[in-house]
Amino acid sequence: MKNVVLIGFMGTGKTSTGRLLASRMGYSFVDTDRKIEKECHLTIKQLFAEHGETYFREQEAAVVRKVARQHHLVISTGGGTILNPDNMKALRKKGVIVSLTASVEVILERTSRKNTRPLLENQTMEERRAAITKLRAQREDLYKQADLIIDTSELSPLQVVEQIMSFVRKEVKQRA
Repeated sequence: MKNVVLIGFMGTGKTSTGRLLASRMGYSFVDTDRKIEKECHLTIKQLFAEHGETYFREQEAAVVRKVARQHHLVISTGGGTILNPDNMKALRKKGVIVSLTASVEVILERTSRKNTRPLLENQTMEERRAAITKLRAQREDLYKQADLIIDTSELSPLQVVEQIMSFVRKEVKQRA
């Protein structure tokens, strides 16, 4: 069976859904942002501050290439992973792509819980709202290229997992 790759904007539930989905499927869970932090020995916030976004995106691409070659994974990607077409090509080769989305208000609320989002750091709520709206609009067409799109705004991670598992089961049946 293919990997399940979760893409989507920050705060859409990729990590919480991914952990639960991996457990339910008997797969291993990989959060690409955490893997980057582990390999670089820096937090994402520190990577952005010390080396900039370009360096971070290079590290992200290297991690994506590694995990995309593996099997039986649920992969939670960073929100900007989709900006690099090579990342998506590698992930799609052995994976089903699931895009998680949410309303701007839900994303704003979820990302406000922790101040660990470098692209939203040191901003007022209105500035954060504007940044979220702008970044989502820039990435929207890329997120829409997924095999499945789920709006998580009013769903629990368990409900999202059920939708993904139902989709994956149908995919397996269609190939059989």
